[in-house]
Amino acid sequence: MSFTRLSATTTKAGVRAFSTARAQNYKVAILGAAGGIGQPCSLLMSQDPRVTHLSLFDVVNTPGVAADVSHNNFACKVTGHTGDAELEEALTGCDVVVIPAGVPRKPGMTRDDLFNTNAGIVKNLATGCAKYCPDAALCIISNPVNSTVPIASEVFKKHGVYNPRKIFGVTTLDVVRANKFVGDAKGTDPQKTHVPVIGGHAGITILPILSQVTPKAEFGDAERDALTTRIQNAGTEVVEAKAGTGSATLSMAFAGARFASNVLKGLDGEYNVECSYVQSDVTSAEYFSTPVVLGPRGMECNLGLPEMNDYEKKGLEALLPELKESIKKGVEFANKE
Repeated sequence: MSFTRLSATTTKAGVRAFSTARAQNYKVAILGAAGGIGQPCSLLMSQDPRVTHLSLFDVVNTPGVAADVSHNNFACKVTGHTGDAELEEALTGCDVVVIPAGVPRKPGMTRDDLFNTNAGIVKNLATGCAKYCPDAALCIISNPVNSTVPIASEVFKKHGVYNPRKIFGVTTLDVVRANKFVGDAKGTDPQKTHVPVIGGHAGITILPILSQVTPKAEFGDAERDALTTRIQNAGTEVVEAKAGTGSATLSMAFAGARFASNVLKGLDGEYNVECSYVQSDVTSAEYFSTPVVLGPRGMECNLGLPEMNDYEKKGLEALLPELKESIKKGVEFANKE
């Protein structure tokens, strides 16, 4: 299935001109809510005024997290659900589902090392979503995203409810990091610095397009190489700094909540742009992260590849084989009995 692609130069202001905000209310589920990402993400999502019911699910400890979040003076109802027997109740009626469930990385582990554990978790949760909230927008955080998004998509295909407009891999943390690192390097406000990041969500598959940063900035070869490498390896930087106690949780929760809130804005008629890992035909890889327009149907259109210089074109060529292998791994896992 292909989507209309607009010029990557389309501005956010131009997208907002089509806004038809309806200010509806939404039920949002967070699957893995008791984990290191899930807890802060739950707190952040409870502050979104569009969320009237925040449904928190995990295999253990969910009632405590739900009670804790519910004591904050926000308007949304918070419920906690534990174990497979309560998954249906957690998911029924959901408009958006955020999935950070899974085990974190430890020093020396790659995202692929997480595959055998997290792939099964995502497959199980995606099955629940396909059964109980097939029209919800899925925001998948569980690593390796390059593989877990194809797993979820295959599950939805098996259940006959696949809608590629509503299955998203959350790569927002790569964008957040790029904005922060570039802003600090160039002395600009990171909240007003915008770096498109394309490809996937692991190592060299993360490709920041520094030539298209706004405000416009120039980078020498050494600075460009250093920034690109740091953005690609930022997750490992956090894992090593935590020295075996966890991976990126707070920053990932922030990025995940930002993306989920923008999905809600889109559903509400407030069109906006985020980079996301989605089914795509912009490259030879079946799934690929590019800027997409979020709207009432989920992904309204894919803005396609931004302009790239020769360095970035080489990076794109280099990442595709690894990305395709990760996609293949996810598809084969999903279709294995």
